[in-house]
Amino acid sequence: MRSIAFLLPGQGSQSPGMATRLYAHDEVFAAAMDEFFTALGDSGRRLRADWLSADPDLPMDHVLRSQPLLFAVDHAYARLLRSWGLAPAALLGHSMGEVAAAVLAGILDFTEAARLVWWRCERLVDAPAGGMLAVAASADAVRPHLRGQVVVGGVNAPKQTIVAGPRHTLDEVARSLRADGITVAAVPSRTPFHSPALDGSVPAAREAFARITRRPPAVPVVSCYTGAPLSDAEAVDPDYWAPQPARPVLFWPALETLLASGDHVLVETGPGQVLTRLARRHPAVRAGRSRVVPLAPARPGEEVATLLAARDALAAAEASAAGG
Repeated sequence: MRSIAFLLPGQGSQSPGMATRLYAHDEVFAAAMDEFFTALGDSGRRLRADWLSADPDLPMDHVLRSQPLLFAVDHAYARLLRSWGLAPAALLGHSMGEVAAAVLAGILDFTEAARLVWWRCERLVDAPAGGMLAVAASADAVRPHLRGQVVVGGVNAPKQTIVAGPRHTLDEVARSLRADGITVAAVPSRTPFHSPALDGSVPAAREAFARITRRPPAVPVVSCYTGAPLSDAEAVDPDYWAPQPARPVLFWPALETLLASGDHVLVETGPGQVLTRLARRHPAVRAGRSRVVPLAPARPGEEVATLLAARDALAAAEASAAGG
């Protein structure tokens, strides 16, 4: 029998208007989003207005928009699934998605986590300017092209590597990769997440995490920073959570760990289909032992229709498991 695992997306999955149609359609989703905005007070009211506006004050790729809204939308989708009676047997969060996973696992309190996410984003506004690139090559193939402060910021698949760093050096790395025939695409980000450029944010974040409630996980979490199951000691350690924006995301090793533990229905519990596309490359999914169900469309638009199709697919999977 396949267990359900939630895949919670992070930086790069955001897009203007994401989940706004669902917000207008579904009461459970809307209530979860409103709980987030309320937790932030005046900042939350401004964030909500910008999210719903056709002419926002800040673009979605700004750190004060992408990061808090990814956390909130991931969490709201998960609350919606739970209202259907679907509980995850495991959680795997990519980048900001791991903070949402920590709330769902009972490690962090929702309100405290929401406020800490906003607090940290406010401080990352002053981080060095930079960006991220998705590279269609292995990390080993990418490394000879790196220079300066540009580093491997993520391993998304055997032949998809994220690099991150200061903008001017990142452009040089992109030219070098393309000259070698390697496909490169920009990741929507104005901040060099998952690189040492953000090391300066870690000490204050460590103190902030030390002040909030932390508990061992009530639901297993596979860490995208170690590629292994998150231990009870790691879950309550501020030194695990504080450096996350500056550390590489090991999504593929984490997915390998998850699928080695058994067959799963992998539900992408957040905006877009970035993790769906990556997970479908895994041998266990390609062989049909595990499957992937996205809750959202690849781009905003048919959010309600995609969600209803996902509900039907999950109901069919549950019926098949019960009958088999």
